[in-house]
Amino acid sequence: MASVWVGERVRLRGGEPEEWEQLAVEFEQDSTVMRNAGALHPPRSRASYRQWAESTNKLRDDDAFSLVIESLPEERPVGWLGTTDVDKNAGVFSYGITIGGEYQRRGYASGAIGLVLRYMFGERRFQKCDVDMYAYNTASLRLHKKLGFIEEGRRRRRQFFAGAYHELVLMGMTVEEYAAHHSPGYVESTGPN
Repeated sequence: MASVWVGERVRLRGGEPEEWEQLAVEFEQDSTVMRNAGALHPPRSRASYRQWAESTNKLRDDDAFSLVIESLPEERPVGWLGTTDVDKNAGVFSYGITIGGEYQRRGYASGAIGLVLRYMFGERRFQKCDVDMYAYNTASLRLHKKLGFIEEGRRRRRQFFAGAYHELVLMGMTVEEYAAHHSPGYVESTGPN
């Protein structure tokens, strides 16, 4: 049986502290990547990144985790994905994803998102995934629409950077929408009986 953590182009796996540190330092060099990940921060020391990496690498539980995105063709870390805002009572989760600038638009983000959706919906029984992104990030908006996410609203003037205020776009996908978009018959074949 194949691993649920391996797709056509990517593998999601735990990262070593030096890999997290490497990714953080790479991302820091690209202001657009940093802004897309949440905010542009002043440069940090390698020691502070190592400390962050060691805390990131600790598995919190089966629903709240951070994983390295490894490119199968290049066999190297190209980004990270972590679940956030996990609400087990409501069955809702979110995630954050960052792909290094030189690895964008190669299918790594869509592959990684597909793997985490399959795991959270199919193995952990979550019923909804919420995500948000800045309105100027048209590549991410297109990707999420292509994956089947529905725009649910916008928060005006949510973030300030590069001399302007930016809207935050809220998107969501239910398990039924996932099943219809990604694998017909999914809910019937994997839901509880």
